[in-house]
Amino acid sequence: MERPELPLPQLHAFVVLAEELHFGRAATRLGIAQPPLSQQIRRLEDKVGYALFSREPGNIGLTPAGRELLPAARHALTDLAEGLTAAREVGSGRAGRLRIGFAASLALTVLPGLLRTFRERFPAVDLDIQEMTTTPQLAALRERTIDIGLLREPPAHADLGFKTVLTEPFVAVLPSAHPLTAQRTVRVEQLAECPFVLLPRAVGPPLYDQITNLCTAAGFTPQVTQHAVEWQTVCALVETGLGVSLAPESIRRIRLKGVAFRGLEPGTARTRVAVAWRKNDTNPLVLRLLAALHQDPPDRPWPDEAEPFRSAPPGRD
Repeated sequence: MERPELPLPQLHAFVVLAEELHFGRAATRLGIAQPPLSQQIRRLEDKVGYALFSREPGNIGLTPAGRELLPAARHALTDLAEGLTAAREVGSGRAGRLRIGFAASLALTVLPGLLRTFRERFPAVDLDIQEMTTTPQLAALRERTIDIGLLREPPAHADLGFKTVLTEPFVAVLPSAHPLTAQRTVRVEQLAECPFVLLPRAVGPPLYDQITNLCTAAGFTPQVTQHAVEWQTVCALVETGLGVSLAPESIRRIRLKGVAFRGLEPGTARTRVAVAWRKNDTNPLVLRLLAALHQDPPDRPWPDEAEPFRSAPPGRD
């Protein structure tokens, strides 16, 4: 079907005249004089090929062709008005679709509060939440299949911006029958002879290296005998007695009867959670989410410094 080329002023003039059936009143509504209104109608009739109005002295009416065109003309103008409103909502960051990747463990910390705050402020925004580990998130950001990432220990990357939103210490994850559970805290070197269960390095190299570096600083190399992609699975494997682990403190919230969590000595090492985004991203929804996360006005630039603005509270078994 050939796409018609109909100027909007002609359609608008036609609809108003069809509603008023009086050139004077229609011209007043349109804010123009009667001669330009007559010209608009005649140009539209030329495009249609038939008269749209019958013009008898003192009486104007719609022809069959005019009556047929009127619903389509009203529909077109309504669709355009709604489309313009929707475009303005999306352009301003009040509507649209925002794709967020998140590490599973962050469902225990920052994710619920962030989503709740954002949805309260921008209920018309459709949030597409995708669970993925750090390395896939970085790839998805580069490939533009997600807009925002929530991940642990972000690596330096020239094209991505990062902002620390939470820091937390590490804890030892032990089978509940392990002798070290009798202590309130565990020294890292006390785990030297234990097999370890860890996430594969490929899913988050910086976090994996941070954990193994804790062991190296304590004088040993951890003997990793089992890997699991999610912390829930790590804890389940620890529960079965396959090994011990070191994990971010928020993992305490995974409740398994056969698992105990103990603080570490020294307790100075902390893991950080960051929000990640493309530095050149002009999507207003990204700026809205960053502002909601930082509790700043949405038009205020994101600070350059990487100061964390809150830390996880200490947990208990």
